[in-house]
Formats: sequence, C-alpha cells, structure tokens
Amino acid sequence: MEKKLFIKNMVCNRCIKAIQSDVETLGIHLKHIELGSIIYEEKSNDDFKNIKTTLESNGFEILLGQDQQLVEQTKIELIKLLQKLPLRLEKTLSKYLEFTMNLEYSKISKIFSFNESITIEKYFIKLKIEKVKELIQLQENNFTEISQLLDYSNVNHLSRLFKNETGLSLTDYKNSQKSIRNALDQIR
Repeated sequence: MEKKLFIKNMVCNRCIKAIQSDVETLGIHLKHIELGSIIYEEKSNDDFKNIKTTLESNGFEILLGQDQQLVEQTKIELIKLLQKLPLRLEKTLSKYLEFTMNLEYSKISKIFSFNESITIEKYFIKLKIEKVKELIQLQENNFTEISQLLDYSNVNHLSRLFKNETGLSLTDYKNSQKSIRNALDQIR
C-alpha cells in the first residue's frame, strides 16, 4: 500500500539525499521524494516504525497533525522560492501561497502564526536574511546586486532589515570573517 509522510526539517537537497539513502538502506522502496515529504510502498507493518526511527535519529520528524503539515508545507514553499534567484514574485506573497497551496491565505496565515509564534512575512524575512548571508559569503555579488537578487526595492531597505535581524551592518557581517548563519530548520 502506498503511504505519504510529511517530514519536518527536510529543507534542502542534502536532506532529500540523506533520507532517500537511509530509507532505501531499510529495504523500503520510495515512490517519490521531495522537500517535506516522501511516498513509499508499505509492505510490512514495521515499515512506518523503521522509517520513523531512522528519520528521528537524523533530526527529522514525521508530522502527523494537519496543522503541522500545513506549517511545514508553507515553510517548504518559501524555501523553494529562494532557491531560484533572482526572486521574482509576480503577485504578493499571500497570493503566491494561496496559489501553490490551494488554500485561502487567511487560513494558512492563522495556522502558521499560531503554531510558530511568528507571521509568515516575518519568517520569510528571516529566510531572506539567511540567503543574504550565504550570498555575502560566496563573494560573487556586491550588496546592490544581492538586494536586486532578493527583490528589495533598494540596498538601503535590505541594509535596514539586515541590521534589525542580525545586529550587524552588511559590511560588518562581510568583514567579520565568521559564518554566523542559522540552519533553515532552526529559523523561528
């Protein structure tokens, strides 16, 4: 029987590879895997338990509640947005989420805020700040180019947000030579 599991903290391509490898090592066939979920062919009653144990040993968690699944799906959609730069939203973030998740934004927003104690907009800003840190460390773009890649109206807007979130200016962060980045699954 085919089963779909929603997985918390599965936020990057390395997560996909790690989970795929671990589940296949268990001898369980994966039909589909993407950020935040897997579909597998359940052949034994122990399959779920074995997958759960393996995932938990690597810092992942199976999400059973619908609200938890919705929150994780929202996070995954936002992370996917930042994987393809330049960021170009043809509509507002709320309209984008309504379209991709096929739910009213008011419901998505209410459940997300209640469960995460942060608004979707604030969470997205935090994700974008982590992307800025990554781009600064790559040293391939200047601050103006980074602000354009992330669809900020100007570099000053990005600078203010960055300083508010990190306590450092863009230049201070760049000059610090420290990798003060947060893992995407740790953003709150």
